[in-house]
Amino acid sequence: MSTWNAWVHAARLRTLPLALSCVLMGGFLAYADGRVDGIAFMLAIVTTVLLQVLSNFANDYGDYASGVDLSGRVGPVRALQGGHLTMSQMRSALFTTSLLAFISGLSLLLVADIPTGGLITLLMVGLLAIIAAITYTIGKRPYGYIGLGDLSVFIFFGLAGVLGSHYVINGTFDAQNILLAASCGFFSVGVLNLNNIRDLEADKVHHKNTLPVWLGRKKAVIYHIVLLTSGWMTALGYHFLNYTSWHQFIFVLALPFFVFNVQRLISQKQDSIDPLLKQLALSTLLFVLLHGLGWVIA
Repeated sequence: MSTWNAWVHAARLRTLPLALSCVLMGGFLAYADGRVDGIAFMLAIVTTVLLQVLSNFANDYGDYASGVDLSGRVGPVRALQGGHLTMSQMRSALFTTSLLAFISGLSLLLVADIPTGGLITLLMVGLLAIIAAITYTIGKRPYGYIGLGDLSVFIFFGLAGVLGSHYVINGTFDAQNILLAASCGFFSVGVLNLNNIRDLEADKVHHKNTLPVWLGRKKAVIYHIVLLTSGWMTALGYHFLNYTSWHQFIFVLALPFFVFNVQRLISQKQDSIDPLLKQLALSTLLFVLLHGLGWVIA
C-alpha cells in the first residue's frame, strides 16, 4: 500500500457521510428559516470533515497504542495495525489535523454574523471538539474506554453539530431545533454502537469498556433499537410541532433503511456486522437529504 493510500485508509472516508449529516441538517434548517450564509456553510463542512478525520486518526493511534488493534479485532485492518504508517507519522498527522481544524473553525467564527458572546461560546465548543476527538482513545484514561463515547458522539455529532452549524449559518437559535439535533445524535450513536458490538469480544479482552461490553450483545441490540426509535420519534415530534406542508414528511421514505439495519443486526453474526456501519451512516445522510428536499419543495 502506498503512503497516500495509507493516509486515505487511515482517514476512513466511509465515516464522512455521518459527519456531514449534522452540518447539512443545520444548513437545511437555516434554509427553512430563510437565511443561509454560503461561506459559513462551506467552512462548517470543512471544519467538520477535519474533526472527523482527526477523530479517526486518534482512534487508530489510541487503539493501536493500547493493544486493542493487535489481536482479536473484527473490523477492517487499520493503518498502524497493518504497518502502513508509523506511530511517529500518526502523531505528526494528529498535530497537523488539529491545527487545520482550529484554523478552519476560527475562520468560520470570524466570517459568521454572530454576537461576541456566541462567538466565544462556539470557540469553546470547537476547542472541546478537538480535545474530545483526541482523548476518545488517547491518554492515561481515555473516555471511550469507560463507556462515555456514546455521550460524546451524541453531543458533538448531534446537539453541537446541528445547532452550532445552524447558528453560524443562520445567526439565530431556535430551541425546537434541539429535536432534530437529537435525532442526528441518536443515529450517530447508533453507528458507534454497531462498531462497539462488532468489536465487543476484542474490547472485552483489552478492557475497553464500551457500553456493549457492559451490557452484553443482547442488551446492546435492544439499546440499538432504542437509539434508532428515539431518532425517529424526535424527528417526527419536530415536524408535528412545526407543520406547514405534507412535503416536509418526505424524510419518512428513509425509514425502511433503518428497519433493515435493525433486522440485519438481529440476524447477523459478530463478524458480519461491519457493513451495517456504512449502511446506517448512509441511511442517516439520506434521512437528512430528504429533509432538505422536503423543505425545498415546500
